[in-house]
Amino acid sequence: MDTVLTVLAAMALLVMVVLLGFAGFTAMVAGKVSKAMKPVGAFQDVTGGRLHYVEKGEGPTLLLIHGLGGNLHNFGYTMIDRLAKRYHVIAIDRPGCGHSERDSDDMARLPNQAAMIADFIRRKGLQKPLIVGHSLGGAISLRMAIDHPELLGGLAMLAPLTAIQESAPAVFNGLHAPNPAVRGLIANTFAVPASIRNGAAVVGTIFAPEPVPEDFRTRGGGLLSLRPVAFYAASTDMHAVPLDIAEQQDHYAQIKLPLGMLYGDDDAVLVADKHIEAIQSVLPDLHLVRMSGVGHMPLVTQPDACEGFIDDMAKRVFAS
Repeated sequence: MDTVLTVLAAMALLVMVVLLGFAGFTAMVAGKVSKAMKPVGAFQDVTGGRLHYVEKGEGPTLLLIHGLGGNLHNFGYTMIDRLAKRYHVIAIDRPGCGHSERDSDDMARLPNQAAMIADFIRRKGLQKPLIVGHSLGGAISLRMAIDHPELLGGLAMLAPLTAIQESAPAVFNGLHAPNPAVRGLIANTFAVPASIRNGAAVVGTIFAPEPVPEDFRTRGGGLLSLRPVAFYAASTDMHAVPLDIAEQQDHYAQIKLPLGMLYGDDDAVLVADKHIEAIQSVLPDLHLVRMSGVGHMPLVTQPDACEGFIDDMAKRVFAS
């Protein structure tokens, strides 16, 4: 018995040492990333948290909302500067992402993220902006159109999540952590080393079949994922979506705002046909742009097409 207890104690000590080692490495990397990728914009308190945003340009207002695991730098890679030549552009870090904060995990729910961003619109005094939502940002923009239509001018969605998708690419399995305590443990120990090891494969899938720009980690904000808070937020968001997306679909037919959607036919993250059909089947006047050979990140890889699409939607929204 003494031998068994000794072995168990030794194993427990070894596990503790390993966890402490991963935790120390994670803290070191996160500290370096935080120093290198400091907030570049301003902050606005809202009910449920605090949002970090950048603001540039003059003209009709565009509000840009990024997707799962992303941050406002995804739009900053090229789109913000392009659009700011003729629009008043605001790009936000979604609640809990980038440098934004949310008060609790419950604020990751689609209606709650939508409510926080709607509160941002009110507090900033924005006049019916055109919402440009990418991926999960598209799902949130749709929720805003359902719950807060009086605040919006319209939606221009890029590869949006609109429906339940039974499975995600295997490279996202690392985000699976339903229990918040386990999620927090993984975030502060294994997540960052795993991201360093597997990051190229994950980002490659997100961009596939198109190549990943060599400077995406810095210019596109990819480095910000190498922090415990980024893993925790992405995992929480992923587990929150199924709680609301099916019910949300039941309300798409009531949306009366101008709606547009740009999708890559070869998206390796979301099944384009499925997410298009969820909207087009009930809103046949949807302005749809489909692109062959394009993946899930057209805002980075296809800036000309995205700019033209947003311009088309802006004409529909701001000319009325």
